Amino acid sequence: MKKLLLGSAISFATLAGVANAESHAVNACLITKTDTNPFFVKMREGAAAKAEELGISLNSYAGKVDGDNDTQVAAIETCIANGAKGILLTASDTAGIVPVVQQARDAGILVIALDTPLEPIDSADMTFATDNFLAGELIGKWAAATLGDEAANAKIAMLDLAVSQPSVGVLRDQGFLQGFGIDLGDPNKWGDEDDARIVGNDVTQGNEEGGRRAMENLLASDPMINVVYTINEPAAAGAYEALKAIGRENDVLIVSVDGGCPGVANVEEGIIGATSQQYPLLMASKGIEAIAAWAKDGTKPPRPKAKVSLTPVWHW
Repeated sequence: MKKLLLGSAISFATLAGVANAESHAVNACLITKTDTNPFFVKMREGAAAKAEELGISLNSYAGKVDGDNDTQVAAIETCIANGAKGILLTASDTAGIVPVVQQARDAGILVIALDTPLEPIDSADMTFATDNFLAGELIGKWAAATLGDEAANAKIAMLDLAVSQPSVGVLRDQGFLQGFGIDLGDPNKWGDEDDARIVGNDVTQGNEEGGRRAMENLLASDPMINVVYTINEPAAAGAYEALKAIGRENDVLIVSVDGGCPGVANVEEGIIGATSQQYPLLMASKGIEAIAAWAKDGTKPPRPKAKVSLTPVWHW
């Protein structure tokens, strides 16, 4: 079993093909971490298609890089000023974004977190997300099973998201470790485990260059790393390039999360051993439907925390 797909300044980019605000009574915003990650590209597609179907004017914003909280704050402020009825948000800093999210909610705007729960989760009106802990746990179990008895001697590199430890990064990291059979420290953060198999943690900002750099750093600590956990597939691609540069691309097991088209292709090519599939298009379309209901008659999800968990599935 070598290849497995496991189901689990402001960048103002108004989506092409979506009617402008003058032609629609309802204005909504989508704010993603970046506008280049295939996961968020698909999320924009899902939001745009559903917005067009429901007659909603959608404006899309994104940070310059994953972790760019300031740009996301400015985007929310713009959405407030423009009278948006709802905001869909994948937060880079899940705690740092909360004050401006509260400003939006105080202004009567429905705020929905996509993929990445805020901290605390009820800082948003609702959350549409895959079970990120389960996504990590699935790839952890797969990696351990693939190694068999050698899992006891693994040398693991943990390629995480950001030093701010947003919830999505913590959940995936901790799920992987539990799935692999490693005792967790504080499950609300990563990096405090004392298992000798963990070579170390480094951050990638969720992109290929960050994955390459983080992999190089950890290889400097232990060149015999043989298992690599990555927060997402762009980071996994970067890790692979770093391993390839030293001739070790064929003897290190890389696992990841997202299941985007480039990531699935990398599973087929053997670059990634296994990934957990997420559903960004579905998350975004459900979010737009919720905004439409809110704008129509004030229907609002129950509080303090209404969460739709779109759990991963197995796919061979």
